Amino acid sequence: MPKKKHFSAGRVPLILFLCQMISALDVPLDSKLLGDLVQPPTITQQSPKDYIIDPRENIVIQCEAKGRPPPSFSWTRNGTHFDIDKDPLVTMKPGSGTLVINILSEGKAETYEGVYQCTARNERGAAISNNIVVRPSRSPLWTKERLEPITLRNGQSLVLPCRPPIGLPPAIIFWMDNSFQRLPQSERVSQGLNGDLYFSNVLPEDTREDYICYARFNHTQTIQQKQPISLKVISVDELNDTIAANLSDTEFYGAKPSKERPPTFLTPEGNESLKEELRGNVLSLECIAEGLPTPVIYWIKEDGTLPVNRTFYRNFKKTLQITQVSEADSGNYQCIAKNTLGAVHHTISVTVKAAPYWISAPQNLVLSPGENGTLICRANGNPKPRIGWLTNGVPVEIAPDDPSRKIDGDTIMFSNVQERSSAVYQCNASNEYGYLLANAFVNVLAEPPRILTSANILYQVIANRPALLDCAFFGSPLPTIEWFKGTKGRALHEDIYVLHDNGTLEIPVAQKDSAGTYTCVARNKLGMAKNEVHLEIKDPTRIIKQPEYAVVQRGSKVSFECKVKHDDTLIPTIMWLKDNGELPNDERFSVDKDHLVVTDVSDDDGGTYTCAANTTLDSVSASAGLRVVDVPNPPFDLELTNQLDKSVQLTWTPGDDNNSPITKFIIEYEDAMHEAGIWHHQAEVSGTQTTAQLTLSPYVNYSFRVMAENSIGRSVPSEASEQYLTKAAEPDQNPTSVEGIGTEPDNLVITWKPLNGFQSNGPGLQYKVSWRQKDGDDEWTSVVVANVSKYIVSGTPTFVPYLIKVQALNDVGFAPEPAAVMGHSGEDLPMVAPGNVRVNVVNSTLAEVHWDPVPLKSVRGHLQGYRIYYWKAQSSSKRNRRHIEKKILTFQGSKTHGMLPGLQPYSHYTLNVRVVNGKGEGPASTDRAFHTPEGVPSAPSSLKIVNPTLDSLTLEWDPPSHPNGVLTEYTLRYQPINSTHELGPLVDLKIPANKTRWTLKHLNFSTRYKFYFYAQTSVGSGSQITEEAITTVDEAMASRQVDIATQGWFIGLMCAVALLILILLIVCFIRRNKGGKYPVKEKEDAHADPEIQPMKEDDGTFGEYRSFESDAEDHKPLKKGSRTPSDRTVKKEDSDDSLVDYGEGVNGQFNEDGSFIGQYSGKKEKEPAEGNESSEAPSPVNAMNSFV
Repeated sequence: MPKKKHFSAGRVPLILFLCQMISALDVPLDSKLLGDLVQPPTITQQSPKDYIIDPRENIVIQCEAKGRPPPSFSWTRNGTHFDIDKDPLVTMKPGSGTLVINILSEGKAETYEGVYQCTARNERGAAISNNIVVRPSRSPLWTKERLEPITLRNGQSLVLPCRPPIGLPPAIIFWMDNSFQRLPQSERVSQGLNGDLYFSNVLPEDTREDYICYARFNHTQTIQQKQPISLKVISVDELNDTIAANLSDTEFYGAKPSKERPPTFLTPEGNESLKEELRGNVLSLECIAEGLPTPVIYWIKEDGTLPVNRTFYRNFKKTLQITQVSEADSGNYQCIAKNTLGAVHHTISVTVKAAPYWISAPQNLVLSPGENGTLICRANGNPKPRIGWLTNGVPVEIAPDDPSRKIDGDTIMFSNVQERSSAVYQCNASNEYGYLLANAFVNVLAEPPRILTSANILYQVIANRPALLDCAFFGSPLPTIEWFKGTKGRALHEDIYVLHDNGTLEIPVAQKDSAGTYTCVARNKLGMAKNEVHLEIKDPTRIIKQPEYAVVQRGSKVSFECKVKHDDTLIPTIMWLKDNGELPNDERFSVDKDHLVVTDVSDDDGGTYTCAANTTLDSVSASAGLRVVDVPNPPFDLELTNQLDKSVQLTWTPGDDNNSPITKFIIEYEDAMHEAGIWHHQAEVSGTQTTAQLTLSPYVNYSFRVMAENSIGRSVPSEASEQYLTKAAEPDQNPTSVEGIGTEPDNLVITWKPLNGFQSNGPGLQYKVSWRQKDGDDEWTSVVVANVSKYIVSGTPTFVPYLIKVQALNDVGFAPEPAAVMGHSGEDLPMVAPGNVRVNVVNSTLAEVHWDPVPLKSVRGHLQGYRIYYWKAQSSSKRNRRHIEKKILTFQGSKTHGMLPGLQPYSHYTLNVRVVNGKGEGPASTDRAFHTPEGVPSAPSSLKIVNPTLDSLTLEWDPPSHPNGVLTEYTLRYQPINSTHELGPLVDLKIPANKTRWTLKHLNFSTRYKFYFYAQTSVGSGSQITEEAITTVDEAMASRQVDIATQGWFIGLMCAVALLILILLIVCFIRRNKGGKYPVKEKEDAHADPEIQPMKEDDGTFGEYRSFESDAEDHKPLKKGSRTPSDRTVKKEDSDDSLVDYGEGVNGQFNEDGSFIGQYSGKKEKEPAEGNESSEAPSPVNAMNSFV
């Protein structure tokens, strides 16, 4: 045979496949060759060597063969010719050698038992089949037998024999009862390979009357039944009672029960046994032992190990099976039976024999006249098989001689063959365990080349993959094959291509430039043939966006994306798989072009999802896992153990973690006695623990539940455990928050936070309340009260310190001795007023008050501080209109002086001082009057500009709402503002104090002016108010402007001017936003309030301040004076002193009616005397007028 022209690394599987095709080459039965090519017969189908038939059906013995001309068939039976024409029941299928023996109409299957062989013959030779041994199946009945009932002592061993009838093929054995239910088997009771039922030891529950062995014959589909066996297992006492009447004392052997005993083997017997098995079969070794307790079986191989992937244990490890056994499995195998009393060993020596098996079966030869060839027949076996040759079914020793043939053992060599050398040779390899028979023909032909591949086949291949172009050919002698690309190309060589012996051209890595037309040319000495095929290269299908691994919570939605890129001429089909199978038929799964979406994800949806894209040429896939997680399932099987007075052990079984490991367990308890239905936290343990030691309190009816927590969340609680009531004990703690505060001058109210039921530790919870005066020598007075939270002691002296104790007790005993706390009996109003009240006026808005403290005993309570009442004296006319407004300022603690801020300048005030305790105020001191000096006035109440003319403006105003003294004059300051918001020169004007109207003359027309206006007293200038106004436009100039505006040159000029104005406005706004100010700050600073002086704050000097009013009319808001300055700054008036500056911190006090102590009603000061900017931003229109 021709040799393969090229081998390359990594291509061995493909090459071997092609070699197999070539080695089996024979004359193709192609329609192009029919009629002019001949071929010796070849057997294509035959019945098995050992052919067991069903006697209830017709016998069919197969024999099919091919050849040219079609072969004829003949049969031998038991080594002699079988003349089918003489037997009317036997027919041969037309065009076939298959025999059909009709035994249904008449005849018996046993008549046709024997060894059959088929011969297929034509003019080129004869092929023969195997020897086919035909036997009918048999399913015989059990022989009739009488089975005696079996009675055994508890613990004895037993073997129930089956001994089925010998059938063909052997029966399958199993044990059942009368109800056709299989008998349960275990390590103690099991069925052996021979069908017997083995008991290592019997128990009373083995007693029954229907132990039945069944034999099933699969070939005939019949089941045969053995007679039932009765077994009774009795105890020693029952056995003694049964036999006592019939046996003497010396025969009374049943008196002793079956004792525990070490193992002994029921099968196989002895210490050693032999086992022989054929290569390729299943080796089955069995050891069944009896003993009490029941023995356990172990297997080992001496001087070796059991094969990992071929070893299996059956029948509760009593049977060892090794599949596909080979000669290497020969050796000694040891089974060991063990129980607590000892062990026993048995060694099985295994020998593996082998029927013949092929190493190299002979292959058909197609030769041309004058060529040489070889037939090789090599087989192995144990023992080594004998090789015999036949030609056309006749041993070569007696066949006609052929000078071209030479036999050398397992090889036949042919040289210079001729057409008459054509024949079919048979190789027979046999030993004592079987035989092999192979047919191989030698066909001598002289034929020019023929190409069998169809012309112009189009091959489509994915780029960068191998391309295989077929060129099936036939010729004798064997043609040589060449390939060409294109019409004028040279022969393709093996540096780039692989040329296979069967004519196939392989392009290992097909590229785009590999596409085109290829020509296959076959030549031998008798002629030439050629054929063209075409190759197209396609782009590979790729997944450019693969699905990604996802972890989602149960009930949510998940989406997998899969984008595919493919060749434009190929149409892919996209398929989604789950765990390599179809997607579930569920509407929750939806697939669109690029996505798989799963909604309402469940646990069963977890797994691997695969996106598979398939075309006619390639397929790609990508997978991603889905892990469905959720909060854990709740724990279950809660159990309480190690129950002690103050501890218990809780054990539970974790629920499913739902694919997210449990991180911790939370344990809660319920006290069914005191707080039924309310669960409290008890403990937390690691997620790896399933047991917790819990500390308990006395006299609690506990129930526990457990929750599991993972990264997703917390499970629902488990079912509650059983209840556990702990014993009562004395309380281990006393009430908390014990206080003693009197509510009346002659009582002491003792209060505490009582213990709850859980803290009571037992029934009958009470409290022992004890008290005595702190500074006296009195003994403790005690009283036991019920489970309450208050006790009132009456008849106490006013405001006396007491020591107080509250101790818990119950029916078991007392809690530990409590610590004493101090309280006071009830307070009463102070009896003495502060004396020697002095007032020092600091300035027009601030006064300092001093007083002497009262004796502490006269306070009769906790000294909370001193309270100053002060009010402004009213004229007689005002007193008729409203009540006097009193203000209150409280000074905490034992202070003896304080500051009164926020006074009205140039006013008369009166004040008194009172001491304050927890009960209230004491009597007032003697009233003290004082007078505040003049101060600077507030800003004028209003300022407005009226009657603007071409060169004048009229100002009208209202006097200051708070003159704070005698007004001496008004100051008016004004200055012009140009179009760029720059300020002109500042003009000062003094106006008498009795004026409320003033006209300014000789002003510029159409000009904006800014005015600053403020009042003055002898002390200084007050806050200013500002305003702006514009004088009117000259009518003559306006007329001229209208006339000029009709001129074209003026229109152009105005456009340019307008553009310039726009630029100036932009610059102006930019400067304004950056904080540009009018340059008058220095003048404003000159008018500072002379009475505002720095003051050192003395701690506690300034008290808490509030208004004490009797008429709602006093709450009316003050009238606003001036506009807020454009720089948004507000300066306080001199008379308005902040309580934050003078009080005792920012936290105010509250009086008895809930009003804020220290509430101060002051108003904001007006603007500084000279503002930095205009009070309002100038509009573009105003800027335009100012420019013009």
